[in-house]
Amino acid sequence: MRRRGRSFRRRAVAAGLAAALLAQAGAPRAEETDPWFGHDKLLHFEAAGSLALVGYAGGAMLTTDRPARAATGVALGLGAGVAKELWDLDGHGDASWRDLTWDAVGAAAGVLVAAAFDWTIHRIFNWPVGRASR
Repeated sequence: MRRRGRSFRRRAVAAGLAAALLAQAGAPRAEETDPWFGHDKLLHFEAAGSLALVGYAGGAMLTTDRPARAATGVALGLGAGVAKELWDLDGHGDASWRDLTWDAVGAAAGVLVAAAFDWTIHRIFNWPVGRASR
């Protein structure tokens, strides 16, 4: 019974993805005005990544819980990206889902770099992490 349920879910997901791809194929392309790899996308990636790094570091000053640190970093990086896109949507620029996507990728990259650095430092210096370190 479980296998049948998993198989159905997999087929449903595959059908949904196929439908989304077919719908995109007929949609007008925004690539001419908003390319995926434009210079502004790099700026969105860098800004969100930097803010996520700073957010993770700020979270490290407040808690020893690594998931809470990561959540702080993601919240800061993505929060700034969403705020920027809302500002653009209000008529101050060109709001773009692609910009927001690069903000999310940058925030994830920033948190991953910060978490890797955190893990490495604790491993090198043999510092305890968690409640025992208080």
